[in-house]
Amino acid sequence: MPRRDPLAPLTPEQRRVTRALQALPNVGPAVAADLVRLGVSSAADLAAREPDELYASLCALDGRRHDPCMWDTLAAVVAHARGEPARPWWHFTPLRKAREQRGDSPLGAYGSRPDASR
Repeated sequence: MPRRDPLAPLTPEQRRVTRALQALPNVGPAVAADLVRLGVSSAADLAAREPDELYASLCALDGRRHDPCMWDTLAAVVAHARGEPARPWWHFTPLRKAREQRGDSPLGAYGSRPDASR
């Protein structure tokens, strides 16, 4: 099956914003397109949002649970937008897992499956 172009369904303005968002660490074409779909158009927009809310909104928008690593990516991007140093998305995985163990899953209603290893 051919790979879907994540920028294909976007307007020319959304494509421009998507390309600009890709200048941020951890943001490639697919994540940038998802951010645009969530109403994010700049790092300032990201700084005003929460990773938990972005993840829940993306899952609701698509009607499915996204990989938990997407939350990690969103956490990395939001942290950087708030002035923290750029860190790889996997830096946030232990933070997510610790919250899950405390019963405070950042994945909300779309929380990890009990057998999930990620």
